[in-house]
This record gives sequence, C-alpha cells and structure tokens, in this order.
Amino acid sequence: MQLPIEQALPALKEALRHHNGAVLVAPPGAGKTTRVPLAMLGEPWLQGQRILMLEPRRLAARASARYMASALGEAVGATVGYRVRLDTRVGPNTRIEVITEGVLTRMLQTDPGLEGVGLVIFDEFHERSLQADLGLALALQAQALLREDLRVLVMSATLEAEPVAILLGDAPVVRSEGRSYPVETCHVEQSVTGRIEAAVVKTVLEALDRYEGDVLVFLPGAREIRRTAEGLAAAGIRQGRGPIRVAPLYGSLTQEEQDLALAPSPNGERKVVLATSIAETSLTVEGVRIVIDSGLMRVPRFSPRTGLSRLETMPVSRASADQRRGRAGRVAPGVCYRLWTEQEDRRLAPRSTPEVLEADLAPLALELLAWGVAEPAELQWLDAPPAPAMAQARELLQQLGAVDAGGAITAHGRRMAELGLHPRLAHMLLRAVPLGLALLACELAALLGERDALRAEGGPPSADLRLRVEALRRGAAPPGYRADPAVLRSLRAEARQLQQALGLAADGGAPADRCGLLLGFAYPDRIAQRRGTGRFLLAGGRGAVLPELQPLSAEPYLVAAELDDQGPESRIFLAAPLEEAELAEHFADRIREEREIAWDRAAQAVRARRRERLGALVLREGPLASPAPEETLAALLTGIREEGLGLLPWSKSARQLQQRLVFLHRIDASWPDASDEALLATLEDWLAPHLDGRKSRESLQSLSLASLLEEALPWDKRRQLGELAPTHITVPSGSRIPVDYSDPEAPVLAVRLQEMFGLADTPRIAGGRVPLTVHLLSPASRPVQVTRDLASFWRTTYFEVKKDLKGRYPKHYWPDDPTAAVPTSRTKPRT
Repeated sequence: MQLPIEQALPALKEALRHHNGAVLVAPPGAGKTTRVPLAMLGEPWLQGQRILMLEPRRLAARASARYMASALGEAVGATVGYRVRLDTRVGPNTRIEVITEGVLTRMLQTDPGLEGVGLVIFDEFHERSLQADLGLALALQAQALLREDLRVLVMSATLEAEPVAILLGDAPVVRSEGRSYPVETCHVEQSVTGRIEAAVVKTVLEALDRYEGDVLVFLPGAREIRRTAEGLAAAGIRQGRGPIRVAPLYGSLTQEEQDLALAPSPNGERKVVLATSIAETSLTVEGVRIVIDSGLMRVPRFSPRTGLSRLETMPVSRASADQRRGRAGRVAPGVCYRLWTEQEDRRLAPRSTPEVLEADLAPLALELLAWGVAEPAELQWLDAPPAPAMAQARELLQQLGAVDAGGAITAHGRRMAELGLHPRLAHMLLRAVPLGLALLACELAALLGERDALRAEGGPPSADLRLRVEALRRGAAPPGYRADPAVLRSLRAEARQLQQALGLAADGGAPADRCGLLLGFAYPDRIAQRRGTGRFLLAGGRGAVLPELQPLSAEPYLVAAELDDQGPESRIFLAAPLEEAELAEHFADRIREEREIAWDRAAQAVRARRRERLGALVLREGPLASPAPEETLAALLTGIREEGLGLLPWSKSARQLQQRLVFLHRIDASWPDASDEALLATLEDWLAPHLDGRKSRESLQSLSLASLLEEALPWDKRRQLGELAPTHITVPSGSRIPVDYSDPEAPVLAVRLQEMFGLADTPRIAGGRVPLTVHLLSPASRPVQVTRDLASFWRTTYFEVKKDLKGRYPKHYWPDDPTAAVPTSRTKPRT
C-alpha cells in the first residue's frame, strides 16, 4: 500500500547523503516508522552497516519490527529484529534493529563509537522522554568525537523541528504532508465529574449504535481500563449489537494479549480497544474509525521537595489530543468523542512538558557519570536537566554507593549502570546476590515496575508487599483480593528473565519476609520508624502514614516502596517490615553514632546522651558516661543564654551592683558594660571560671553573683566604685538612704521630705556630675514631689506642698524656712 511518507523519501535520502543529521516531520499514519528504515537500507553511505531505530515503548518496538519483517516476507530476527529489555530477536544478518531507548544507552556505554552502525533513528521524539533526550545527547557527542560518518535522524509527528535541527548542527528538515480522512469531533456539553469510566461506558455504547467500525478508547491507566471493561460487561455490550470484543492494550500485558488488540477484527466482529497513551503513536490499531478520548494521561512526576516520584493523572496536551483524534481517520472518515467541553479544550497546554524537566534524574546522573561526564553542560540538550534535581540525584547516588565523596563514579556504580535499571533497583539486585536473595530481588523489581497487581475486595488494601510476592509465586491472589492471573504470570516470567538476563545466580526464592531488607537497600531514605499507630518517620526526615489500620501499622520499622508527597505526611501505599537486627547488620555503614551534650530545658540541667542514628531516625539512645568537662561547660553556658540571666541566683545586692555598673558605663565608657545583653555575651569571661563541676540550675544557686561581678572589675575601678556610685546617701537627718540605679539615666533617692530640711542643694554622685532624682515622700512614705533641683523646690513648690501636708499630718513639723530647719526622721525634731 502506497503511504504518504513515500513522497518525502527522496528528499530525506538527499538530506542524509549530504549531512550527518536530519529531522523528519510526518503526521500519524504517514508510515514513517515502518517505511523510513527500510528505504535507507540501500543507501550508499550506509555501506552495509546497521540501522538502529529507537521507539519509546516496548510494545511499539516489537510491533514495528514485525511489520517491517512481514513487509520483507521474513521472520523477525532476519533482516529486521528488535531489542527490548529482557527480550531480543536479532540474528547475524540483522540490518535494522528496533530498540527501546534504554537499550541504546547501554549500547553506547559499551561501545561509544557504535561500530557497525551507520544510522540512528529517534522515532516519536516529540514525546521527549528522559531516555530519548539522553540517548540523543550521547549520540551527538559520539558523532562529534568518534564517528563523523554516523547519521542521526530525528522523526516526529508534532515536533517543533527548528530547535532540533539547530541541535543537530543546522540539519535539514524534511516534511511529509501525510494523508488522513475527515474526522468529526464531538465535545461533551458539561464537564465530566466523578470517575471517568461511567462516561466512557455510556459513550462507547452510544458510538457503537451510531457509527460503524472499531472503537479505540484512550484512558489514563490500567486501573481505568479494567473498570471500563467491567462497566461494559455489566452494561451487556453484546446484546443487540452483534459480536463485540473488548480488548485492553497497555504495556504490562502479555504479547498475545497485545497482539489481539492490534490485529484486525474477523468479519462480522467489532472490537473496542481500551488503551493507554501507548496507542497514540507508532502502533496501528487496525479497523478503528471511532476514537473516544478521556482527555487524561498518567505521567511520572518527581518532587524535589520530598525526593519522591509519583504517577499523576492530568489533562492531555493539545498535541496529544490531536494525535489521538487522528487515529479515527486512518482508513476512512471517522469520529472522535472528546470527554471534555469546548471551553476546557481551549485551555489545553500546547504540548507536554519534557520529562527531563520533571522526572527523577538519578538514572540520568548515573549514566552521565558512567559516560565520563561530570556536568550535563558538557553535552548538547534541547532542555538542560535542572540543577536542583541533578544535585538531589547525585545525593541519592552517594547514598547508594554509586559515587564517592568527590562525586566520581565507583566500581559499584559502574556495575549498577551496566544493569540498565533504576539505580535504586540496580543497587538492590547487587546487594541481594551475595545474600542468596537474587530471585526475590528480581520479583520485587518486577512488581515495583508496574501498577499494584492486587485489588482489594470490599475493603481497603493492605500495603504489605509480601502479599504481592506470595501472589506472584502462587499465581493467585490471597483471600480478600483479586488479581489477573495473566498479569501474575507475566510478572513472574519477567522476574525470571531479569534474573537470567542479568547473569544472577539462580536460587529457589527466599522467604517473602526478607522483602523489607531488600527494599531497604533500594530505598535507604525511606526506612521508616514507628512514632504512633500507623504513623512513621522516614530516614529522610519526612513523616509518613498508613492510611488504614493494618498489621503493618504496628511494625517498629518498615520500608516504604511507594508513597505520595501530599500534605504534611506522605501516604504509604506499598511497604514491608524491616527487622531491627537486619538494620544493625546490613546498614551499619549508614548508622552514625552521635554524642549530644546539651541543655535540657525541661530538666533545667545539662544532659549528656549517646545516640545511634540512621538519617533522621534515632535507633538507640542512652546516657553518656563521663562527658568532657569543657563540653558540659559549653552546654551549661548555652542553657544560660537560652534561658536568660534569670537562671542565675540574683540577690538584691547583686542586682544593685549590676545596675550601678550599668550607670557608670553610661557616663564613662571605660567602665565595663554590665547590661543583661553584655553579660550574656561575655559569660566565658566573668562566669565560666566559677562553674567547674556545675551542670544544673540547682547547682548554680550557691554562686554569689555580687562577688563575681566585683571580681571582674579592675582593681582601680573596684576602688572607685563606692565613691562614684554609692549604694547609700547619708541625708541631713543622719539616715542612710539607698540609691535606686534601676534607671541608669536617672538614679533615684527616695526620702521623706522632713529628713531633707537644712539641705540647700540636690545630692550628686559620679564625682558631682550627676544629680540624683529625689523622690520626696510624705510621713507615710508616699511621693509628694520629684525633683532634681532641690533649691528651686524649697523656694517655690515647698509652700504649696507644706499646706497640703500640714492639713493631712497636723502633728508633724512643717517649718516656714526649710533650708534653716532641723531635719528629722521623727514627727518633730528633738529639742
């Protein structure tokens, strides 16, 4: 069959004859995936070398290889073969290898020059997966440094070609107009609320009644596909509509199930294919004339805040929606039902965000280090990896032992990179082998690579991963759960294939009770310690909670393999318990002993503790015997600073001495500053020498602060202290009255007015420089006047005060001339 891409092939061949790079833009259905590699086989510049074509998904890689082999009348593995993880079909005469992106990275790491390869094709590059961006960056550097003759072709349906062409060294851009039939587009009138499956079932039934042809339904994931299939079965989809077959299509299905969904329907039968976004590109689902688009996709999202990845369901982009719509017009006019309103349609993002900007970059960081690149900037990128995410990735690699303290890759890190798995899982597998736990580790890797294999019936599911391992081994779900036996068989086969492909020693399968230990190797930052029923603290410092009460809720330790990052505490979805003895034995290199000698505010004393920590977790704690005296002293001084000087035993005389010194410092900076702030700042000078053996508030109470403050003064200042800032003043009556220095700007002498008779002027301190603020008191010691000018008071105000006091205290002595009167502390002066 003549496909639209045929018209663009001459221009594409011409471009690759004269350049070592090109960009091909062709819409879905143009035939680029299956026609371009075959067309390039006879080009003279290829010189008998192989062609590598990258496909984002395993399903598309196998399907396109089979299609091309069929077009040549051959079996897969002859001229055309494929390489995907755990499955390879190539032979000695294979010229075209369809590979998944991770496989290209492994090939480049093993042979940076790609000897024997003449062309690398990046298909469906618009999806901008992390591995595609990495593969292109490595291929371009290999081309620049080792293989100038290596051709690189980037193909896409919706890509903005110019930035890629610039990245490829101003490579030519070839466009194919494509061919498609008209597609009618129908939007819903009101937004879909609740689960999308009910709306999908209703729309499928309506479409089957109104239109001819097969139906392709786009749903975000396997869970929604399963529910929709159940809904269609419950709705009696076969009744009155002839033979109709419902076929799921997603990545973890068996090869037979995937083939069943892709194959054309037998005469008289219609099919409803329930697919994830896997069917957007590359794959051709035969017979489709009706597309029902939920408008949703499920993509991985990495949170730098928590270091966690999660699958997030979100609206599709404009580019993805158009690709899905185009599937209805491949073979005849069709119809596309969009389960969102026209108003929502106008708000769609133009295209999806490149995965490199939002993904967990630990795999990328490890590959770059294995390639010999310390910084991403050494390579060419369409979008450079974000620096914060790269820093977080390197931190994880260091925790896993993949890089050393200097940031260089270790021998262990190189072995991890060779496995081609996420660094967490690669580390887990390598640690499992010497412990005889290789198969269990492979089973966990298979389980963690897919959505949860178990579905609870009539209640909340248990998060215990051990249940999944037992179900995997038995091929059946435990009581209270459901599982697709085909999925379990596929996962079990994948685990065995992984064990064989990685060259791991065979074992009979360790008890599922060792799951927690293996998960701890993969997720050391998610080792969790119980801090309440169902509530845990992760080694990384974040809180986590099991959403429902279950046996795991009471475990002292567990490892969380899957959790979200919503709210203050992450919800744990998959986990396994970890024994404390396993922690001590296998994570000893991560356990740090710390000594804490610190002020305990509750006990009002210095406490010396010894702790063993794993990250944020305190594994063991107890008293520390015989802490160093200098550490105890430092902790005590810290406690005094935290609590304030009120922790010390301030007597009245000590506080008055402090206030006198503050007063003197204010008028003469040569005097030491004795304010609370200054004393706290200089504890080491005036207090610390007197704290030997003390470590609590109680032990401080025997200190004489007045003596300590006075000892801290130079000898000459000590001698001048009483003269410049006397504690008492002798007034005319002969009484010694204390001076109040609480206000350093205005020291106060509070004295009964009658005791000041005969004194013409205000008493002064500080060598006569500062007049006291005199509070003149009534016979009952109540203030009647405040003055710093006693002479003026006698001349003016006294007579008004006298009149008032004489009326209230008639028996007392109130002379007409106070400056000549006899002072007295009695009612009347003695005669």
